[in-house]
Amino acid sequence: MLSKIHGSALYGIEATPVTIEVNIDPGVGYHLVGLPDNAIRESNYRIASALSQIGYRIPGKKITINLSPADLRKEGACYDLPLALGILLASGQLSSDMLPNYLIMGELSLDGQLQPIKGALPIALAAHKNGLKGIVLPRDNAPEAAVVKGLEVRGAANLGEVIEFFKGNTELKRASLPPTHSKGTGSGFPDFSEVRGQETVKRCMEIAAAGGHNLILIGPPGSGKTMLARRLPGILPPMSLEEALETTKIHSVAAGASPPGLIRERPYRNPHHTISGSALVGGGSYPQPGEISLAHNGVLFLDELPEFKRHVLEVLRQPLEDRQITISRSRFTITYPSSFMLVASMNPSPSGYFKVPGSSGNGNKPMEMHRYMNRISGPLLDRIDIHLEVNPVPFDEISSNRQGESSARIRKRVVAARALQLKRFETEVGVHSNAQMGPGLIRRYCPLKTGPRNLLKKAMERLELSARAYDRILKVARTIADLDGNAEIMERHLAEAIQYRSLDREGWLG
Repeated sequence: MLSKIHGSALYGIEATPVTIEVNIDPGVGYHLVGLPDNAIRESNYRIASALSQIGYRIPGKKITINLSPADLRKEGACYDLPLALGILLASGQLSSDMLPNYLIMGELSLDGQLQPIKGALPIALAAHKNGLKGIVLPRDNAPEAAVVKGLEVRGAANLGEVIEFFKGNTELKRASLPPTHSKGTGSGFPDFSEVRGQETVKRCMEIAAAGGHNLILIGPPGSGKTMLARRLPGILPPMSLEEALETTKIHSVAAGASPPGLIRERPYRNPHHTISGSALVGGGSYPQPGEISLAHNGVLFLDELPEFKRHVLEVLRQPLEDRQITISRSRFTITYPSSFMLVASMNPSPSGYFKVPGSSGNGNKPMEMHRYMNRISGPLLDRIDIHLEVNPVPFDEISSNRQGESSARIRKRVVAARALQLKRFETEVGVHSNAQMGPGLIRRYCPLKTGPRNLLKKAMERLELSARAYDRILKVARTIADLDGNAEIMERHLAEAIQYRSLDREGWLG
């Protein structure tokens, strides 16, 4: 007898329909075809044990299982549940008219318990797209899948519950739709009110957050670079529903059932400097999203940037420009979204105390200084909109009891500036902030009058800036004008933007 069960396979962050076909004939054997990986090939042992715990068995006949389409590679133990139901249906141990209406996925333990799987949200979206009535998943995955409206999501704790549900003997609790999308408040991150001094840096971070600009902080150890970077996500604007769905899909594919339901807070990723290139951009024999995709719609913080391997840093160039990363292998090509804010920090010298007045650590030779700075390529620095020097905080400011401005107040100004940008780019596809403007949009939305144009011309000539740096300055100036509520870019906006190009200044290294 032949049975068919609806399943799904993950391809990047999208899910593709898969049909699990089970045929049982006289004879002996267990044949699994359709490009399964080792985890799927081992499924018969888990299925046999799980069925025996509840009084069922795998028939001692010739069992042929096909995962259709047969030319699409499948991976993971998430096929255990549909395979078990397919075997029961084909062997006559289960009969149900409901099975064709549901997509079924889940990993089985030896005692029949269902373990959470990866990619519940993309799988649920695929089920809804293909017109299925509902989806049956492990209970831990149900809140995430319930985000999809118009889909009946059933969460089960074990194999027995699923079988009794399809027999009509019991009812699997339907996962309720989460409340209307409540936007993240940013309260889960440290507050800027705890920061003493560093008003210039806080202003710079407000600009970066308002326009989605990449940022690098240069300063000696203990000046507060890492502390300030950790507070940046708390002033970013809340994610839209579309951004939350896309972010949740990425994290679902990478980590399975991490937080239930939608991810509402913007991601903050802080990889160690020993990270490999494939871990940063994603990939592997079974491709997974890397850190730059996990930081999608959020912040990627690279602490001590020159300590990262040179080839690892160079892989950032394309995603910073295109806001997506394409992983190509001989048999497939996968594209992951990677629209993130890059925030980096570094010491100005190997000792860390270059140009720090009164410091005893200024013993680095010019050759050592240049070697240290050359660990970061010019093209990568060009793709970072804002370069800012962070100076040590004076004792009077450290010991002061004066409360700094809170993240909530800064966030209000950032949200207001982002609202202007959303209105500005409402007809532009894929553009939501000033940092995402291309050359054409820069010419359209960043026109300069004579005074600002002359100022920028002098800066370009004096600092010997590249065309990409020119674009960066205009983008930052546009954001500063938005924070000011000005439709035009004034000289003061340009002057402030130009001073945020520290590493472009001639003679910065002495």
